[in-house]
Amino acid sequence: MGEDPGRRRDEVAALRLGLDLGMTLIDTAEMYGDGAAETVVAEAIAGRRDEVFLVSKVLPQNATRRGIVAACEASLRRLRTDRLDLYLLHWPGSVPLAETLEGFEALMRAGKVRHFGVSNFDMAEMDALWSLPGGSATVTNQVLYNLSRRGIEWDLLPWCRSRGLPVMAYSPLEQGRVLGEGGLDAVARRHGVSQAQVALAWVLHQDGVVAIPKAADAGHLRENRAALDLRLSTEDMAALDRSFPPPAGPSELAIL
Repeated sequence: MGEDPGRRRDEVAALRLGLDLGMTLIDTAEMYGDGAAETVVAEAIAGRRDEVFLVSKVLPQNATRRGIVAACEASLRRLRTDRLDLYLLHWPGSVPLAETLEGFEALMRAGKVRHFGVSNFDMAEMDALWSLPGGSATVTNQVLYNLSRRGIEWDLLPWCRSRGLPVMAYSPLEQGRVLGEGGLDAVARRHGVSQAQVALAWVLHQDGVVAIPKAADAGHLRENRAALDLRLSTEDMAALDRSFPPPAGPSELAIL
């Protein structure tokens, strides 16, 4: 969001409708639209900040001890708020994780960040993070996860579950590319819903997983919300496993 000024009104309206429908987690980042996405979010949550669980992300090159504080303050200005509920390192970079953790802790002491986490971290990187002082205070790992990208089920997802660490699944519809597969269509027809709703409901069915689909119009917002009420049966899940098999071994973390 925020990349096309002509869509700004619709994007703001979509975010506000999401809040009206009870979808109160909003995920953004300083990278999106070079900060413009955060200004769209600011407009959408004006007067409603306390309803929102607000998430933003810092670029790895900004994640030094001092740089992360400056980046967070810039995000707060664009978002027109005094705190983030969750602040994530967008992906691993060259800055030592210990230094980034010191920056996160400084932001928490200052009351500018309530929780911190990471994004696009694989198993080895999570192990390294967890071994550092303060690393186990990480509250989430945001990764690519959907029916066609199930590699994290082999090791990363069980690792997170064993530590009570929720996974945030970005691109839960693979930007629409999972749609059109026969097995997905059969389940959708059985329930009288769209394929997108089935794909999203499958992600929501996974224990300890939060889905963050992008939606910039009212129709998609309402469809996404309805997916929360869709209950997939054992038969449905088996059919989806046949069409989108779970991993048979470890694999590299997928990133979009």
